[in-house]
Amino acid sequence: MISHIPSWLQPLDGAVLWALAPLAIILLISGLDDLEIDLAWIYAWLTGRFTEFLPGEWRRNLAPTRRIAIFVPLWQEHAVVGQMLEHNLAAIRYPAYHIFAGAYPNDHLTQDAITAIADRFPTVHLALCPHDGPTSKADCLNWIYQHVGLYEEQTGERFDIIVTHDAEDLIHPDELQWINFYASRYDFVQIPVLAVAAPSASLTYGIFCDEFAEYHTRDMAVRSQFHCFVPGAGVGTGYRREALEKLARAASNRVFEPEALTEDYENGLRLFRLGCAQTFVPLMRSNGPGSDFIATRELFPDCWKAALRQRTRWVIGICLQSWERYGWGRKWSEVYWLWRDRKGLIGSPLGVIANAIFFYGLATALWTRTTPLVSRLAVATLTLQLWRLAVRMVCVARIYGVWFSLGVPIRAVYANTLNAAAVLQAAGRYALARARRVAPAQAQTGRNSGRLGIPERFGGQEGAGPVPARRTARRIFGAPRLPYRRKSV
Repeated sequence: MISHIPSWLQPLDGAVLWALAPLAIILLISGLDDLEIDLAWIYAWLTGRFTEFLPGEWRRNLAPTRRIAIFVPLWQEHAVVGQMLEHNLAAIRYPAYHIFAGAYPNDHLTQDAITAIADRFPTVHLALCPHDGPTSKADCLNWIYQHVGLYEEQTGERFDIIVTHDAEDLIHPDELQWINFYASRYDFVQIPVLAVAAPSASLTYGIFCDEFAEYHTRDMAVRSQFHCFVPGAGVGTGYRREALEKLARAASNRVFEPEALTEDYENGLRLFRLGCAQTFVPLMRSNGPGSDFIATRELFPDCWKAALRQRTRWVIGICLQSWERYGWGRKWSEVYWLWRDRKGLIGSPLGVIANAIFFYGLATALWTRTTPLVSRLAVATLTLQLWRLAVRMVCVARIYGVWFSLGVPIRAVYANTLNAAAVLQAAGRYALARARRVAPAQAQTGRNSGRLGIPERFGGQEGAGPVPARRTARRIFGAPRLPYRRKSV
């Protein structure tokens, strides 16, 4: 610890002392905002609001069986889509569903992978876009929706629910049953999303485990229970057909906005404004202690570059693009949650500065040179940050175990740096897109630009793209091996 500040360090020390009070006030306001959600979450948990309407298995079985169409938009994902379809066909315990996998005319390998599965399973269909790719994920989803309409005209069948998924998703066996049950009361149903628990996970992959564990345990549940708008997560999202038809009528037949980088988030907001009922299924175990959580398991990037691309897309879509397109709303609850979704534009860069000042303060005994008021503000802010870490550790320990949760403080500092970099990159790319008068989506590198090439330790081959390991999937959900025979209709 430095007891005396050398002359060459005094200008920096003065700047730190000058910035400490306003920075502490901003972080204190943000921390109190998070504390409010924590208290609402604890209140709802203690009063049983999360479990009040959870159906038992017998109630789910009594619900009328609705026909479900699963949409899977694809671009150059031939290395993974076959295994994804095989695993999920074997795992899903629901009698009335079809899978429509979207591909592009210039992506022959992905077409071949889909066709190889569709030849064996009549519930799998190739939905070919009319133009070459890549385009946005939303554009591909829109063409899948059109293909479903043609399929219904040809067969006389009608799908009552649409569920969206990605190429690397491991669908929980009971997911469709839960969505079917809640669709009797809600137009929009979101299943929790968690990262696959990977052995020897990298620091980067670990932050996805941490953040999704906390967000889908706490924030999403609070939003739903207090009747605020529920954003889509992009996967495990169920829409009643009538809700999608409302979106189509309101937006010139664009069910998913083609220019949106986060069409899932936007659809949640659009449906809320159209008066559609929304819900988030609380993160619960399927059959009591020892069983897995009812959630879609997904693989995420495990290197800085890929994670930065993905988070840049999220920041552009959720924070900047939605701000430009939808403003701040009129209801106080909508304004509040939009604020929470967008405050990272300021909070992430300031968080990096706060971390730097914290370590600088430890090294130079900064508290000895501040006023009592500033010291109290700093202590209050630090206390809220420690509480914030404790809440995240509890959420992570519940899903991944206590040992993994011990790494949360280190990963939180790393995540803050990554998020700040994503904010700066997103702001630059968005400004560049606006200057060129092009859609932000066109400044990206394609729908799957944020995907991870899974290393061999995750069950893939280097450079082969995201490959879910079948053994990992069976360990998570206990799915049976897929018999290589044609599935009966």
